[in-house]
Amino acid sequence: MSSKRHILTAVAWPYTNGPRHIGHVSGFGVPSDVFARFQRMSGHDVLMVSGTDEHGTPIQVLADREGVSARELADRYNKIIVEDLVALGLSYDLFTRTTTGNHYAVAQELFTGLYENDYIFTHTTKGAISPTTKRTLPDRYIEGICPICGYDGARGDQCDHCGNQLDPVDLIDPRSKVDGEVPEFVDTEHFMLDLPAFTEVLGEWLRSKSGRWRPNVLKFSLNLLDDLQPRAVTRDLNWGVPIPIEGWSENENKRLYVWFDAVIGYLSAAIEWAKRTGDPDAWRHWWQSEDAESYYFMGKDNIVFHSEIWPAILLGYNGAGDRGGTSGSLGAMNLPTEVVASEFLTMEGRKFSSSRRVVIYVRDFLERYSADALRYYIIAAGPETQDTDFTWAEFVRRNNDELVAAWGNLVNRSISMAAKNLGEIPEAGELTDEDRRVLDHSKAAFATVGEHLDRSRFKAALQEAMRTVAEANKYISEQAPWALKKTDPERMKTVLHVALQLVSDAKTLLTPFLPESSNKVYAMLGGTGVWSGMPRIDEGLDTIGGDPELTSYPVITGDYADNEATWESIPIRPGTPLSPPKPLFTKLDPSVVDEELARLEEAAE
Repeated sequence: MSSKRHILTAVAWPYTNGPRHIGHVSGFGVPSDVFARFQRMSGHDVLMVSGTDEHGTPIQVLADREGVSARELADRYNKIIVEDLVALGLSYDLFTRTTTGNHYAVAQELFTGLYENDYIFTHTTKGAISPTTKRTLPDRYIEGICPICGYDGARGDQCDHCGNQLDPVDLIDPRSKVDGEVPEFVDTEHFMLDLPAFTEVLGEWLRSKSGRWRPNVLKFSLNLLDDLQPRAVTRDLNWGVPIPIEGWSENENKRLYVWFDAVIGYLSAAIEWAKRTGDPDAWRHWWQSEDAESYYFMGKDNIVFHSEIWPAILLGYNGAGDRGGTSGSLGAMNLPTEVVASEFLTMEGRKFSSSRRVVIYVRDFLERYSADALRYYIIAAGPETQDTDFTWAEFVRRNNDELVAAWGNLVNRSISMAAKNLGEIPEAGELTDEDRRVLDHSKAAFATVGEHLDRSRFKAALQEAMRTVAEANKYISEQAPWALKKTDPERMKTVLHVALQLVSDAKTLLTPFLPESSNKVYAMLGGTGVWSGMPRIDEGLDTIGGDPELTSYPVITGDYADNEATWESIPIRPGTPLSPPKPLFTKLDPSVVDEELARLEEAAE
């Protein structure tokens, strides 16, 4: 085990314009939790934070459409998202929201620091408004032809085809996604973040990540440096964080742009977590210590915000851009250690789309299938380094062949034989060369799997862990302990001891991926106490005056420090009583595929 490190696991903030689907959690959710659980098991001090992103005109537009306030809409989806992420077993130290007074204060502090260091300036731009309602149209709600690559379907803030940042006025043949109207563009004054002032320092920082970051992420980020432009950090709307500048803060129709305050949420969530612990400065260990590391998890459409814009904000607040400056009152903060971005997950050959009902929401999925089955699929077949297609046929195959027939079968037959024939974990007699070989292979897997996990190579890590499962199944089949009961009962005890040790090791190796079922295996082997902690929902109290309508809200947290789970082979205890196990996973009937495809087609009609 390496020396203890402070590791910030910063997870992308889901937007509260609807429930999250399995494509979302394949990018930001499950990979980040696998990473955080492994690092905790390795003895490191982990802080995993995120929350719901609740500001911006899209929320207001949707709320108007539904006849509710933006606050009511945010509350509704915040609750759903919190419940779904807990059901998925995501071990946040704090999952909060951007409408708290704490977040308002931190976002305004970073804005002020940037402003005082001259990295934010005012500029008159063209803002899009609806000709009918005269209301501001959000950038994402304007589509048109990208002026750079010619893609028809580019958004007003970014072209997903070429990845370049845009403004709505740049689009060719712009149209409103709300009602199809051609927007009017009028003069409006806004604050701009001077991104070009960070080109040199960002380039130096990004080039230092060569060999560490995923190549696709680093290449994309370096390419963006060629055309950094000032970017607006305020917008014409009344739903968001007030601008902390005299003469602007009183304006009810000017707010911080949602993308700007959302990325600051990583810091504000850490500060809120520290306040909840009773040590308001505890967050500094993860943001300002020399030993601190920070890993940001998201889908590839958010790379630019985490590899360019958020580092620029931190550099500007630290006073480290072209114009220098002094760090703000919070002190200088560390830049990200790594931006861990996943590619896109499609579904049955089609892009996920809530509006077109090409989607399965996390809640609907977990009503029919286990959280660990989904977690397993996301890592084993998910979009780690390339776009990947989710198919129901492949989900059923992996569930039945890998979780049920391989891992579940190993657990069931090993513990069943020992419980039925001995009632306890047996002592091991003299070990054979084959016994030692398979045990040594199992112990060696901790270093191999751990190295992959430390580098965010989750698919390779899971493959190696499942290879130990296959080795254990092969060992049991070859040693045939059921045939030794009468011919050599002492040898049977040794084989079953080795088999149970292999089960225990595999349970530990699979804990970051499959925490719920690993807890069950721990209990089946006679373990006491909590093996790997699961998240819970607590109440948060807003005490420093953010949105006046927000007084209490649900937060995700958990007790993860005092768990039994450690990243090592732990010797099993002979004499521990065993009971016949229950099936670890449910085998799915092949008819599930047709049922789910029919459900998908019906929803899309």
